[in-house]
Amino acid sequence: MDQPNTPSTARPEHECHGQDSIAGDILHGAEEIAEFLYGDARHRRRVYNLIDGSRLPHFRLGAGICARRSILLAWIASQENIGG
Repeated sequence: MDQPNTPSTARPEHECHGQDSIAGDILHGAEEIAEFLYGDARHRRRVYNLIDGSRLPHFRLGAGICARRSILLAWIASQENIGG
């Protein structure tokens, strides 16, 4: 009988997608990016404003905007070091 995944047996997300996959690192759309940066998808307009001003690292997949969590974290860290 299969046992449910518990914290000790659950595989990390990156293992579920394979070692070379970045699927778990990509945020799709302004809502997901806003949720990641601000904790609330309702701040998507701020995301659009940052993108319009070329102040947020992002890329496009078709007509949609995307960003990588890892790149955003590195970008935030670099912003914290300015003037320090």
